[in-house]
Amino acid sequence: MSMAKGARSPQGAVDLNLDLRSPPEGAKELPNKDSGFLDGSPSESPGLETTKGITAFQTLVHLVKGNIGTGVLGLPLAMKNAGILMGPLSLLAMGLISCHCMHILIRCARRFCHRFNKPFMDYGDTVMHGLEANPSAWLRNHAHWGRCIVSFFLIVTQMGFCCVYIVFLADNLKQVVEAINSTTNNCHYNETVILMHTMDSRLYMLTFLPFLVLIVLIRNLRVLTIFSLLANITMLISLSIIVQYIVQEIPDPRQLPLVANWKTYSLFFGTAIFSFESIGVVLPLENKMKDARRFPLILSLGMSIITALYISVGTLGYLRFGDDVKASITLNLPNCWLYQSVKILYVIGILCTYALQFYVPAEIIIPFATSHVSKRWALPLDLFIRLAMVSLTCVLAILIPRLDLVLSLVGSLSGSALALIIPPLLEITTYYSEGLSPVTIVKDTLISILGFVGFVMGTYQALDELIQSGSSLTFSNSTIFIQ
Repeated sequence: MSMAKGARSPQGAVDLNLDLRSPPEGAKELPNKDSGFLDGSPSESPGLETTKGITAFQTLVHLVKGNIGTGVLGLPLAMKNAGILMGPLSLLAMGLISCHCMHILIRCARRFCHRFNKPFMDYGDTVMHGLEANPSAWLRNHAHWGRCIVSFFLIVTQMGFCCVYIVFLADNLKQVVEAINSTTNNCHYNETVILMHTMDSRLYMLTFLPFLVLIVLIRNLRVLTIFSLLANITMLISLSIIVQYIVQEIPDPRQLPLVANWKTYSLFFGTAIFSFESIGVVLPLENKMKDARRFPLILSLGMSIITALYISVGTLGYLRFGDDVKASITLNLPNCWLYQSVKILYVIGILCTYALQFYVPAEIIIPFATSHVSKRWALPLDLFIRLAMVSLTCVLAILIPRLDLVLSLVGSLSGSALALIIPPLLEITTYYSEGLSPVTIVKDTLISILGFVGFVMGTYQALDELIQSGSSLTFSNSTIFIQ
């Protein structure tokens, strides 16, 4: 069955199989087959949602994988910047707020699906229709800009993550190779590791390029579930190894400050915002579910798992290493094969994660491009764009010296807007004409203000680290190994 009917909707309205051999004029419609809901019910697409789509477990796997990446490695340092009491409480609050904003986005999208009798409403379309429902004539006349802004933020954010992943992959593999001659089986003694000279990290990036190209050619989200599951397993094993080392010797926590000063708290805020970066995949995942009515429950469960994991790793890491905690928790591990395997496993996990992060910008750009060509050239153009996008992320990773810090800046700008600022404002514009309670308006306003504060603080953090060239990125590993 042809799937190109879903090509109009940017963030995931394209079907799992993305068979682009159908006529491009079909790109003007939203998909009927791929609907995850219509007024909360998948029955509007009889016989389709029962045979196509991903299960609740597969959705949970993708959701967890969409959040857990390199950011979790920097959370112990983030705790240091917030305090042993303020850090966990702030992470809990940010997890709850992020989950709430995701539920707001889902609720607004469903409402517009019901109002316009459409099977799927992506993030950009939801914001556009929310502005159209606004009492302000100026906002209604410029509602289409809302969709463009959301699509731009999503592309920048997700492509930025892909670039960071390439840097992370190269740096970690380079570290393992450089220290291979000094790596031992004994994890209970300390020594300074003398690194072996290897090829430049940019050559490692090029080494990963063929594998990344092969992964992004997979256009079926159900097939990507296998990679997400593998990534989750490898990262779970890695984090388990890290945690078992951390809990062996935890010093007296009373020596650690309960609350850090507010200047360093801005660094914590930027790191935490980077960690909760999955709102871009929420609506596409719901759209792919066999029974989208279960998605709110899956979302709450997934975000609970993610928040609990973040708090545990961040708190235990800071308790164990205190003021000596590194920018990445892996840098505090001994140089033996057991703990070197953490980097190897994380390389595998991030390599698999690249495809999921790549999925969102691909489903924004490719359908728009293929809708302007004949069906004869649709599939070749699809493959060419995927190859070009992957190559672009690799080139940027190679050419920009401190790409990690630049991406931290971009993430602060777009991540805060997508995750915290836009959803509460969207709820106000969507339901304002029906009468919102003052409590809801105040709540949404406060969340948006919090998002704007995160926007400012995260930007400050990135600019400050860019100026101080000797500082380390939260989610990056150094090439220095000291036991």
